[in-house]
Amino acid sequence: MKRPRINFRRFYAILRKEIIQVKRDRISLAIPIVMPIVLMLLFGYAVNTEVEHIKTAVFDMSATQESREYIASFKASNFFDIVYYADSGGELTGLIESGDIKAALTIPPDFARQIKAGRVPQCELQIDGSDPTTARTAMSSGLLINEMVSLKLREDFAGNAGAALSAMPSVTLAARVLYNPNLESRRFTIPGLVALIMQNITVMLTAFSLVREKERGTIEQLIVTPIRSSELIIGKLIPYIVIGYAGFLFSLGLCIFWFGIWPAGSLWLLLALGALFVICSLMIGMLISTVSKNQLQAMLAMIVIMLPSILLSGFIFPREAMPPVIAQLGLLFPITYFLDIIRGIVLKGVGADMMVDEILLLTGICALLFSVTIVRFRKSFD
Repeated sequence: MKRPRINFRRFYAILRKEIIQVKRDRISLAIPIVMPIVLMLLFGYAVNTEVEHIKTAVFDMSATQESREYIASFKASNFFDIVYYADSGGELTGLIESGDIKAALTIPPDFARQIKAGRVPQCELQIDGSDPTTARTAMSSGLLINEMVSLKLREDFAGNAGAALSAMPSVTLAARVLYNPNLESRRFTIPGLVALIMQNITVMLTAFSLVREKERGTIEQLIVTPIRSSELIIGKLIPYIVIGYAGFLFSLGLCIFWFGIWPAGSLWLLLALGALFVICSLMIGMLISTVSKNQLQAMLAMIVIMLPSILLSGFIFPREAMPPVIAQLGLLFPITYFLDIIRGIVLKGVGADMMVDEILLLTGICALLFSVTIVRFRKSFD
């Protein structure tokens, strides 16, 4: 039996049709160029576990030349950025609780007097342990800097007094890790997973909502009705809010009862702010649904949003380790603020007064997404 030969006219017709179709599909043309650029930049700059420029506050009760030189040794390293000079220990605690700083250095009032007398003054380095990667870097770097300062003090004292190095002054640095003394990565990761899971689920729930209506042709039936755009969006959103919040409660229940990570702060505050984050994430999906023509475009848009949010929000990699420009991009994603909220409540036990900025920004992003979604959705057949 003879095999049928390829009809090149028909083959060429199909080939020409596909080329024309691909040329019209700008998204397919852009993917091979845009995705490698985005992924290379994100993984090249955001994926970095070498933490530097840790925001640090100092409470200098000595206020002498010796204490200023000790502080300068921390400044000279690339690991600590002295961004605050506190007036009390309580102020240091407040700065750590609010997340404004990750480390706090306290110098005793008799610092200079003890050094001159050949004794060993004790300083304290408080470290925010809610992020174990940053905390480990702060602890090891702080102890190493202190050891170098002590060695220089002993050498200078020996040169001036001609005494043995074993009897020389030095500085003791007591490093104290707050909120997560054992630096358990699980206590850092699990609350973050609650936020990440909820973002992915809720965005997925609504990203295909209007797209399915478009593909099935039922969107035209909605368009010809007198219903307004805002009414349609809210009506489609409410069932997903219930489903998404139920998922949040289930994830939080696993965090508490399965992994044993109980919130140190108010559970009611966490539940209220969790509802706000669920709505915000659902609005991201709804916005994707309004700008996508089919489910493939919706899926691609989800990937474009979710991947950077995982890398830039601080879920895995410390934002302090990222270049400033890359770190600023993380502020565009709601999960960045909710990670600070859930870790602040669960690990630090902070209240709403310490998270005012995060709450306001999360609320503002939610309102902005809702407004843009309403504007983007057109009651037309386009």
